[in-house]
Amino acid sequence: MAFETIRRGREKLITFLQRAPDLILDDTAAQGFVSEAEYEALGKLSDPKEKIRKLLVKVQIKGEQTCQQFLEGIRSLFSDLPPDLWPPTSACTDLKQGDCCLDEVLVNGGPENPEVEVVKAEDELSAKDSKDKELENVSGEQEPGQEAMETDISDEGVKSFLMKLGLPERSSRKLTMGDVLEITPECLATVTPQSLEDLPWHFLRKLMALSGTARNTALVHQDEEDGDEEVDVDDDWFFLRGMDSGVSVNPLDVLCAVLFCSDSFLQQEIFLKMSMCQFALPLILPSPKCIFMLWALRDIVRKWRPHCLIEKRGFREESLVRTSMPTISFVRMGRSGLSKSRLLNEVLSSPQQHHDFFVHRDIECGSAPREISDGLVEISWYFPGGRENSDLFPKPVAVTNLRGDIESHWLQFSFLTEVSSAVFIITENMSDKQFEMLTTLQGSASKYYFILNVDGEKSKETLRFLNKLAPLLSMTKSQILVKEKNKNTPEFVKKLRSAIRNIVNSPQKVINIEDMAKVSQELGIQTDEDTKNCQNGTLHANEIVEEIEDVVVYKKEMLKLQGDLWRNLAKVEKELCRMKRQGDTPAEDYKAQLREKLIALRSQQNQYDITNGITKFINGIQQLHPVEKRHFLKWLKFNLDCLARTNLSKLREEYKEHYHTAGNDPGQLAQLDELISKSSLGVEHFMRELGQFYEAEYMMVKECKITEKYRQFVHLPGIAADLMLEGFPMELIDGDASNIPLQWITDVLTALHSKLEGKSRMKVLTVLGVQSTGKSTLLNTMFGLQFAVSSGRCTRGAFMTLLRVSENFQQELNCDFILVIDTEGLKAPELAKLEDSYEHDNELATLVIGLSDITLVNLAMENATEMKDILQIVVHAFLRMEETGHKPNCQFVHQNVSDVSAHDQNMRDRKLLLEQLNEMTRAAARMEKQFREVSFSDIMDYNPEKHNWYIPGLWHGVPPMAPVNMGYSESVSDLKRSLFEFMRTCSRNRHSKDIPQFVEWVRSLWNAVKHENFIFSFRNSLVADAYNQLSVKYSEWEWDFQKEMHLWVTKADTAIQNQSLEDIESGAFDKLRLEADQKLRNGQQKILQCIQNYFESDGESLHLIEKYREDFIRSAKGLREQLESYCIHKCQQAIFIRKGQSKIDSLQATYAKTMQGKVNSLLEECKRKKSKLSFFELNGEFEKMWKESLLELPPSNLTRRDIYADVHHQLRKDLEVCGSSANQHLQNLPCFSARPRNPFIVKDCYLKKSAIRKITGFINNYTGLFSDYTQQLYEYAKSLICVSGSYVMEKVNTKGDYDETYCRELLRLINKSIRGKDFQKLHSTIYFEVDLKYFILGEAADAFQEIHIKFFKANDPHRRLEKLKPQYLSTFSDLYYEKDACQKRAKDFCDLCLRPALVDHLHKRLGIEIVDDFLSSRQSLQYGSRSFFQFTVQKTLLEEEEFDDYVKYINSYEEFVKSWIQAHLIDHYRQREGLATLERGILSTAVKKATEVLESYEDQTGTLAEFLEHFCQEMGEELVISKDGLDVVLFNNTANAESFSAEIQACIPTVIEDILSENFKMSIEAILASIPFKPQDEIFKRVFGCGKQCPFCKVPCEAGGGNHQEHFASVHRPQGLGRYRYVETNILVYSLCSSDVSSNATFQNQDTAWNPHPYKQYRRYYPDWRIQPDASITASDYWKFVFKVFNQQFARKYRALPADLPEDWERLTKQQALESIQEAFNME
Repeated sequence: MAFETIRRGREKLITFLQRAPDLILDDTAAQGFVSEAEYEALGKLSDPKEKIRKLLVKVQIKGEQTCQQFLEGIRSLFSDLPPDLWPPTSACTDLKQGDCCLDEVLVNGGPENPEVEVVKAEDELSAKDSKDKELENVSGEQEPGQEAMETDISDEGVKSFLMKLGLPERSSRKLTMGDVLEITPECLATVTPQSLEDLPWHFLRKLMALSGTARNTALVHQDEEDGDEEVDVDDDWFFLRGMDSGVSVNPLDVLCAVLFCSDSFLQQEIFLKMSMCQFALPLILPSPKCIFMLWALRDIVRKWRPHCLIEKRGFREESLVRTSMPTISFVRMGRSGLSKSRLLNEVLSSPQQHHDFFVHRDIECGSAPREISDGLVEISWYFPGGRENSDLFPKPVAVTNLRGDIESHWLQFSFLTEVSSAVFIITENMSDKQFEMLTTLQGSASKYYFILNVDGEKSKETLRFLNKLAPLLSMTKSQILVKEKNKNTPEFVKKLRSAIRNIVNSPQKVINIEDMAKVSQELGIQTDEDTKNCQNGTLHANEIVEEIEDVVVYKKEMLKLQGDLWRNLAKVEKELCRMKRQGDTPAEDYKAQLREKLIALRSQQNQYDITNGITKFINGIQQLHPVEKRHFLKWLKFNLDCLARTNLSKLREEYKEHYHTAGNDPGQLAQLDELISKSSLGVEHFMRELGQFYEAEYMMVKECKITEKYRQFVHLPGIAADLMLEGFPMELIDGDASNIPLQWITDVLTALHSKLEGKSRMKVLTVLGVQSTGKSTLLNTMFGLQFAVSSGRCTRGAFMTLLRVSENFQQELNCDFILVIDTEGLKAPELAKLEDSYEHDNELATLVIGLSDITLVNLAMENATEMKDILQIVVHAFLRMEETGHKPNCQFVHQNVSDVSAHDQNMRDRKLLLEQLNEMTRAAARMEKQFREVSFSDIMDYNPEKHNWYIPGLWHGVPPMAPVNMGYSESVSDLKRSLFEFMRTCSRNRHSKDIPQFVEWVRSLWNAVKHENFIFSFRNSLVADAYNQLSVKYSEWEWDFQKEMHLWVTKADTAIQNQSLEDIESGAFDKLRLEADQKLRNGQQKILQCIQNYFESDGESLHLIEKYREDFIRSAKGLREQLESYCIHKCQQAIFIRKGQSKIDSLQATYAKTMQGKVNSLLEECKRKKSKLSFFELNGEFEKMWKESLLELPPSNLTRRDIYADVHHQLRKDLEVCGSSANQHLQNLPCFSARPRNPFIVKDCYLKKSAIRKITGFINNYTGLFSDYTQQLYEYAKSLICVSGSYVMEKVNTKGDYDETYCRELLRLINKSIRGKDFQKLHSTIYFEVDLKYFILGEAADAFQEIHIKFFKANDPHRRLEKLKPQYLSTFSDLYYEKDACQKRAKDFCDLCLRPALVDHLHKRLGIEIVDDFLSSRQSLQYGSRSFFQFTVQKTLLEEEEFDDYVKYINSYEEFVKSWIQAHLIDHYRQREGLATLERGILSTAVKKATEVLESYEDQTGTLAEFLEHFCQEMGEELVISKDGLDVVLFNNTANAESFSAEIQACIPTVIEDILSENFKMSIEAILASIPFKPQDEIFKRVFGCGKQCPFCKVPCEAGGGNHQEHFASVHRPQGLGRYRYVETNILVYSLCSSDVSSNATFQNQDTAWNPHPYKQYRRYYPDWRIQPDASITASDYWKFVFKVFNQQFARKYRALPADLPEDWERLTKQQALESIQEAFNME
């Protein structure tokens, strides 16, 4: 059954049919097997396999008959359908027919079905459309203006053949370089051609990879790829398996087809690659109109050494089309058994090495009949290498080969007779017609040779004709060469070579290819340069080149912005960062001078008019349409390269002559050396000039010297971006000036990003290595690029080229483009004499490695010393990358290693290499001032086994006649596949940079490189942004953890207050500790998991902050320890208070019981009276009893204490160890209660004047130094007073009684600070310590005395009873009058018990909820991280411009931040609605549970006392119910529990509203002061961080987390703002520490023992601070502006003289100040 045939053979059928899915689908739809909707749905599927699979399912659903018809249709379309897939009814019949014609099949190679082949080709176009992009080069834009000659192929035979190869559309829409260079999934696999449609792409890919097998057109069928299968030998099909299917194509046809379908630029690249492979090149392309391929040959340059230059050891390097040489042509007349092409290969190959220059019949598929290549004229060359013994010919010689018979291609033959020095005609026999045809050659200047392939009688007839021709063609006997069948080929080849050598050595006609083109035009053969596009391009290029007589002079006159001017600019830019020549000039003055110089140089550039040459260049790239523009740039490159070769050749010869002259002049040699380095001129120089014009104009606009509307060059970045899209390399680093035109590069790439509509994700690949070790060739071979590798100019600087990734591969690679960066060679000889050449190499390596995702380090194995030098440079660069958080992959490419066992043999070498790399890494770390153990694998992604590549030498043999080594091509292909596989794998873990991110990396890396000390100067907005985002997230996780523990502490405190003394003493604390420990463990684990998840997420730039992960993990662990200490302390404190309270409560319960007995007695007594007492009488009796009873109660054991005396006693005890002077001084001070309440001031006696006088021996300014120490002492005292005040307030908020441990703990805190090393530097006397402790403890004594009094009043039994008196009276009255008091008692319960408990609950929770609400509001961003907070504060200060606020911010930062937060909180809740919502929410939660408890008890029976006890137990974690109030409520209360519960529920809403109403009347300030958990303090901790300040300018640390290892700040400020002044002059210091750390300046202070110490080495004293140089010239403009505005006020405030600010500070505006902090904090 057909259905079963499909079911069993499904996989095989899918594999077979997926080669032409659209053909199958169309045929199926045409027969009505699928509906129109199904057809459209299937047509949208892009995967051929999926399309066929779903189609088969739909066919099977239709039933058996449809399956039968479907298989019959497939059988008719495909003659090679496997028998087991044939329809059941026709299989037997077809097999019998096959048996009958088996002999015919064996003889003819199988039936042919050309019609089917054509249909297949047409319908399989969609499978190829993924390769046939509409975009030219990288941009993907089909260029307009193609000429008819290039596009129109009218010959039906050619069209048919193109259709067979799947290229019919390419006859009108050409293949481009972009199509070929596009990165596709095939890059990951070795694709073998399995169908004719695969052949063109196979040829192109192989050729771009310089593979010698590119011309192989053999098809590999699926069964061959799968390996040998076991087949029954008796099966008839066994004999057919080894037979050629008859489907083979001649390689020349494929070549011609590809050239027909390629645009002129791709043709040029094809010819260049074929030339490197030493393949013969098409000279005249056959078609209905022959085309002379002059343009395609233009790009080829060859080097050789003619024998005349052997002694001088000179060489020649010329463009192939301009090199004149003799041309020897080989043609065939009639049929011949001798292979002309094979014979030529033998002639041109050296005896030691055979090479197939020309395709011949004996190579694979070479015997296939030619379909479109007959009439093709090929050309190859022989170039001598200067070795007389082995060179075949002493001079260059061109050899042409006409494919086909001359009789059929007389035009091509005529051309050859015109241009050739000699024509060799190969024939076996000659007819009369042929004789007559040859007689027309009489008078030709060419020599004619006949090669006869002897064939009996026919040869005699041929000789007879030749004898007649001899006099007509001036032939001698030597011009007839006979190839006898019994003579071996080598002998004949030797004879033929001898004949050619004689021709070359004798005077003969020489011609170059440009002249050949002219001859071809005379004969009516078009050239490929006859197009309008090419001619226009030539015209515009010639206009520029014609003006160039001397390159050096031209560059000086036309490219004025380069040369010394540009180099001086580069030096000034670097000096701005490095400040090596600062001398004694203050850092900021020196920077201001440099900035002025920079602006002056840019102004000088901007004043130059655009020269004639640049005008013409701009017209060429701006006004020409894209195809013409590309021709223009190509022509310009050709001509400039030609000029460069000519100039360099002359200069080298001159240099050589001077060098060998006796007594040569070193100065003259140096002058020639400089001329050689200046003689290069390329398109990049013109582009560089445009970049300089743009940069100069940009700075003039920025400096407000010209307005935006007068800009002339604003359009240039867009033009440069278009060039990048078209595949032109763009200069990233200027190799001549060793600088980056940063604004130009930024705006070009930004324009490119815009043109790509934001789809610009990139992977960056870079190559590094020694000069002239084949780096550019490696990239060109790997990707088919066009980096310069010849023309006498090595790569200088770095160039970048964009490669598009195909749409079906973008997701896998996680990028849209590959950016390839080619760099100049390290250790360049021309730079070696410069003292900073090593630094230059370091800069280059650091920059390109920093930009790379993958770095190829190219090592030439023959030079171990240079290899070691290169590795040192690379290791430095990778070490620096670790600082950025960027960890690129490194692949070591060992070139010129040809042994097949290289990988195994070099295992020991790889181990040695890794050891060397580790040692170099440690050495580099020491040089970079990183004192830690570090290995190579720590700083980069490197696997010795996977990331080392051994590649054979490029050439197979000795140039210039050596082809590219097959091993080189294959090894590079393997490397390429590995690189893409690595990209695909790592794309899952790492995001690709887009262009804006790449630009930011360029900016930040280059800025860091310019600062030299890279490790401590790297700064990147991407890193800063990623760090800030993590800080914001961590703050959220941190607060979640804190909030959970604060809520737990609140519940624990409530629970403790509700427990009895017995419960507390029976292990309550241990239970709480275990519970807290579990919660803390869970919280820590949760936050650690959040950190891990964050780093494993898909967030961008996370790898850049990987090094900070440990900081945040430490912070999380530190937070857990901090919260653990907090929880334990709070629980211990609550238990301590509860124990004390328990004793008081016990006494109070006794008093209450006594009083209730008295009330009951009075009640009985009154009831016994005969007459009913009135209310007034009853009240009188109650008042009398109450007074008498209070007098009868025993006295309370609560006593008032003199806290002042206790604190004074403890202070005196503490000072006993300080000596008699301390005690004497304390005795002279008044007691605490009588002390004056004045602020603490610093007195002269507090400082050791002798110590300060000793210091003045270093700096000679006693008065200024004494003033500084006085201020420092004041700041210290102020800080300690603030810390102590916080401790005291914490104790006050406990609402417990004073305990003497409070004072001891406070003294311990003070002593710990005073014993610290920071305090010891202040040189204070004992009087300062005594007075400071006296002041702090006096303030504390006031507070402690107050809380003691409050506690005494709140817990005095008489007072507590007095508060309950109204309720007792009410109860007494109700009982006497026998009223139902259930409702009143319920209200008493709400007033006495529930309401105080709810208020207490609200106060405990409100602070936590305020923080939570505030941080989730619109305020959250500015409090999200310390950097955000700093930006917000500084921006607000700038807007308000209040001097006092700045002073407070700078000098009292902690106080400023606290008041700032307090003000923000008050402002946020000023309207009260938000706060009321929080309050209602807190109360609602508690009330909801209370209501549930009340309702749940309604159905139960029990007494009221049991009911209330149950209620208290259930609410034990939320509410603390007053026992006093509960006793009053229960006193003689006979109410029913259910009724009582209902009454309570009815009262609750009123209670809630009353609480809210009372709170609403309070000010927000009063509320914040009354709640125990202070939200302002919690938010303060969040933004204040570690509280450390810069040791120079006092700017606060912005590092995230609480346990970071390094402190840093985004912006530092002038040190004078932090009170720093010059000690000799008392003038405020205006230098910035971020500038000083890059300068040669020194500092001296207490830490350096007042010895001068270089700022550059500040980490010796402050290792935990990282002070980064300013990211840009404008980064610190904010604080410069502030200093400028308030210079006089700061001077008065600090009792100093105003700073002498640099002039450029005076020009700063408020807007510039704002922009600078936006840049610094990455808030643009």
